[in-house]
Amino acid sequence: MEMNHPAPRNPLDENRHGQMGRPLDRVDGPKKVTGTAAYAYEVREGAPPAYGFIVEASIARGHVRTIDSSAAEQAPGVLLVLSHRNAPPQAPWGPLKTEDRFARSKPYLSDARVDYYGEPVAFVVAETFEQARYAAQLVRVTYDPEPGAYELQHNWKRPRSRTRTRSPTAPRATSRRASPPRRCRSTCSSRRRCTSTRRWNPTRRWLWWDGDKVTVHCSTQMLDSAQKCVANTFQLPEDDVHVFSRFIGGGFGGKLPIFCDVLLSVMASRQLARPVKTTLTRQQMFHLTTHRTDTVQQLRGGRARRRHAAGDRARVLVAHRPLRQLPEPVVASTRTLYAAPDRMTRMRYVKLDLPESDSCRAPGEAVGMVTLEVAMDELAHKLGMDPVALRLKNEPKEDPEKHIPFSTRQLVPCLEEGARRFGWDRRNPQPGQERDGRWLVGMGMASASRSNKLQPAQCALTFGADGVLVARMSMTDIGTGSYTVFSQIAAEMLGLPVAQVRMELGDSHFPPTAGSGGSFGAASAGSALYDACEKLRHKFALSAGIDPAQAEFEGGHVRGGGKSASLAKLAGPEGMEAHGEIKPGEMDKAYSQQSYGAFFAEVAVDTDSGEVRVRRLLGVFASGRILNEKTARSQLLGGMIWGVGTALHEEAAIDGRHGYFVNHDIAEYHVPVHADIPDVEVVLLPEVDDKANPLKIKGLGELGISGAAGAVANAVYNACGVRVRDFPITLDKLLPGRRPCRPDSGLLLFRQQLPRPSPSPTA
Repeated sequence: MEMNHPAPRNPLDENRHGQMGRPLDRVDGPKKVTGTAAYAYEVREGAPPAYGFIVEASIARGHVRTIDSSAAEQAPGVLLVLSHRNAPPQAPWGPLKTEDRFARSKPYLSDARVDYYGEPVAFVVAETFEQARYAAQLVRVTYDPEPGAYELQHNWKRPRSRTRTRSPTAPRATSRRASPPRRCRSTCSSRRRCTSTRRWNPTRRWLWWDGDKVTVHCSTQMLDSAQKCVANTFQLPEDDVHVFSRFIGGGFGGKLPIFCDVLLSVMASRQLARPVKTTLTRQQMFHLTTHRTDTVQQLRGGRARRRHAAGDRARVLVAHRPLRQLPEPVVASTRTLYAAPDRMTRMRYVKLDLPESDSCRAPGEAVGMVTLEVAMDELAHKLGMDPVALRLKNEPKEDPEKHIPFSTRQLVPCLEEGARRFGWDRRNPQPGQERDGRWLVGMGMASASRSNKLQPAQCALTFGADGVLVARMSMTDIGTGSYTVFSQIAAEMLGLPVAQVRMELGDSHFPPTAGSGGSFGAASAGSALYDACEKLRHKFALSAGIDPAQAEFEGGHVRGGGKSASLAKLAGPEGMEAHGEIKPGEMDKAYSQQSYGAFFAEVAVDTDSGEVRVRRLLGVFASGRILNEKTARSQLLGGMIWGVGTALHEEAAIDGRHGYFVNHDIAEYHVPVHADIPDVEVVLLPEVDDKANPLKIKGLGELGISGAAGAVANAVYNACGVRVRDFPITLDKLLPGRRPCRPDSGLLLFRQQLPRPSPSPTA
């Protein structure tokens, strides 16, 4: 099936069995709560494993001069110490020739070069984890260090580029429609630095060789990419690499690629001829896995004469490690969200000597929309307009960048419904006017937008004589509910109870999918499943002598034209099989496809300390058909909570002298806790999008964070009158005496004293 035409009406639209939208509990829930869902490190297969531990570089740039592993090799239980002196040959770093940047070869320990702090310089394998960790401390390495560049805001004069190494799917570096400076009066201008944020999730691997074939159990969102990466790095046939990732835990983009722990374990396992388990410590994960890039963004907005439409100009600098990753498409939503006739967006990349950065939940939109939505709030304040009204005035009739129609667009209903539910009409537009004791209280809002994508995927179905439908895909479930929503789709299509549907995911030898990422997982793999179900329905109907157009499926039977037959009997002892496939088509080019929403936040700011507390948070979203109300709400709620973290808590602090993350643990890398999060309300508006895919759904996993931090930042300004352009908004940035972001920027932060409450009569 290829999406070249709008999807016709189908059994999911009929929803005769009530599975679509049903808030079904996760079908994999019992396994997880009883401990029988085996994550990668818990798999019990093959021979007893050895354990690996990575020795990290203690400089950020330079060369290894000497490495002495003799003490480590003589330590108890040590089986092998790998370094650049004895590592096996590997393919060179793979170029970006295809859309799948995660499939390229990634050699480690291939030379003495050190390109970032924490880069593996040795790998110790021992009988136990404790022995490997102890021996790793005995490896002595000396270096010839070189100066490097580590902080984006201190390297403005470094060469900037549009990036020659971007993938085919990377956005254009510059986009221009007319010229904002000539046709608009500038009303707001700001620089904002969005610091690196990351939800750090444990990464663990267990793998072994059987002859020339390797089996890998790992925590990865994209199995097919992982399989190709291992094959390309060690120059193996893809069929000789078997990757499993049945249960992952959190992903959030941090597990799109595989990392050095997998590839180093492959090396050691082959040399030792036994399984090797490797896990990263929490501290190692900050340098050995990916993080979100730093960005510095400058936006200028204005009102043309006799118009309320805003012109906008955006310039973005993105931290970029040479040759290694895809820079974040920070201006993606800026180019499509509002109808400003005069627009220019430009991205430039500054190459820094930092650990690898890559996608983090809602790449581009998560950081770009924060700045855009705060700039819109500033513009509204300058114009004396309500922020919601300004957005409504700038509602486009078509995609302002591509000049094609939207497949669906419900931003306006989201804004209006959110304002009504939140009591937005009670907001005082003048900052610093609402008090609750010593707290200043304010409201803020922001739009939400996330691009919708469809990726190629396949699915294999088997209906057995036992009446159970089995679906197989290389798709993964990163905690979003893939096992559950796919079971609901299949159950609705075949008229079966969910208990008679079994999803088998997380195996690279199953039909290929794009995996979980970019909010395309459910739509892509689910559409392949839908196509397979359609073909299986057709087979059953013909086998029963029923016109497929009249066939109805219910209770394990097919009926129509006065006939009825049991599916189990029709399947017979051999079972009935079908294969489905989905491919992107012309709909992706003919229509602009996004999900939309609106955030509303109420915060309180302490006049003595500058402490910020979120009191209320509302999100209203339109994201196509909802497959499962419970899992959809959970994803959106999680994104909104992360938005609070982005606004107020999360920051990866870089030591500008040595190029490492200082707060590389959960004690000092602050994330929101229960006390930080109020009652969060999620509202889903009804919608179907027949231009998107056969399921008529849109991805929503990343929508909940796209702009959420902007609503919190705008609420802080409404509460106390202080604009902060350096995230996160920590209390020191709200107190008097705050310095400008950059001495030469010409753009100062507001530095007024927080209004203090009047003394009480009894004071």
